[in-house]
Amino acid sequence: MPYPPPPRTPSGPRRRTLLASAAGSALLVGCSSGSGESDGGTGGSPSAAQRARARAAGESTDLVDRYDAVIAVHPALAARLAPLRAEVVRHARAFGAAGQASARASEETPGTSGASPSAAPSASRPAAGPPDVPVDEKDALAELAAAERSVADRRAKALLGVPGELARLLASVAAAGAAHAYLLTEGAR
Repeated sequence: MPYPPPPRTPSGPRRRTLLASAAGSALLVGCSSGSGESDGGTGGSPSAAQRARARAAGESTDLVDRYDAVIAVHPALAARLAPLRAEVVRHARAFGAAGQASARASEETPGTSGASPSAAPSASRPAAGPPDVPVDEKDALAELAAAERSVADRRAKALLGVPGELARLLASVAAAGAAHAYLLTEGAR
């Protein structure tokens, strides 16, 4: 004789529902806990987030310098590089870059700012000469694409060790840098 099902139906949420909500709330807490950005640095030393932000700002500023140098050597590329350079300037500002990239980088007139790639450096960065630019336009674009790709790769690796908001910013800017590298290499063909 078969046994009939139990007469009562379980009341309240089922085990799967409880596990799913616990996992969901853990994800929400993990995603939103890093928005403070302060990371609780002790002893006046900069936190990992502050160091990553400063490094990213410096890398963006260096990329602006590379764009300026290429535009100075190859003025015919100025119109093509202007939108990409303007994005890199915005990236530097998003990371809090002060000085060279923010002060002298004008998004409206990228061709004219390239005339003086060795403008006064900021106090936070050492004085470095302008980057060497190949004489051939294709080589110059390839070198610029390699720099964009290299910075994007470093940012993609760095986002694992920083809190939420900065990680999202690094991921977004890394994706933009990869797109810049693609546009620079595809346009050179």
